[in-house]
Amino acid sequence: MKIGLGFLLIVLAALMFATTASASDGVARNAIAILKDSNGTQVGMATFTEDASGPVHVNVSVSGLAPGTHGIHIHEKSNCTGPTFTSAGEHYNPLGKHHGLNNTAGIHAGDLPNMVVDSNGKGQLNVTTDRVTLSPGPTTLFDSDGSSLVIHAGPDDQMSDPSGNSGGRIACGVIEAK
Repeated sequence: MKIGLGFLLIVLAALMFATTASASDGVARNAIAILKDSNGTQVGMATFTEDASGPVHVNVSVSGLAPGTHGIHIHEKSNCTGPTFTSAGEHYNPLGKHHGLNNTAGIHAGDLPNMVVDSNGKGQLNVTTDRVTLSPGPTTLFDSDGSSLVIHAGPDDQMSDPSGNSGGRIACGVIEAK
C-alpha cells in the first residue's frame, strides 16, 4: 500500500509541476481578436497578454455598439461565422465549472465581467484573469479548436447556467496568437 501511495504522490507532483511550468514558463505571450458585428463590420479589438508569471490581461475596446451593459465571454471555438456567431460554441469551460463570476459552485474559465458601452457606442473592458492561459496547458485558449471572444446584446447576470441570460451574440472575434 505504501508503494502505491508513494507512486501516486510522485505522479501527482509531476502533473502539478508540468501544469505550473507550462502556465508560467517565464515567457510572455500575446494574442489579438478583431471583433466584428453580424454584418462583418469591425467594431473593436481585444488584446490578450500573458505575463511571464501567468495571469492573462484582457483589454477590449469597441465602438458602434448599442449603449448599455453587455455580457462578454471567451467561447470554446475559434469560429465567428455570422450573423448569430453560434459557431463560436459555448463559453470556454475546460474544467467543467458552472457559469458566473458570482457563482459559488465555480466559474467558467471564459467568464468575464460585463462591459459598459456609453451613449456614443464606445466601451472598454480591462481585466486580468488566472482562469485561462495563452501558454500550453489545461486552460490554454489555443487548444485543438481554438477560442473566440463574444459580446452579447444584454448584461450577464453572473449566475445563471449556462450563459448568464446575456442574450444574443452581437460581435465576435477569433483569438489569434501574435
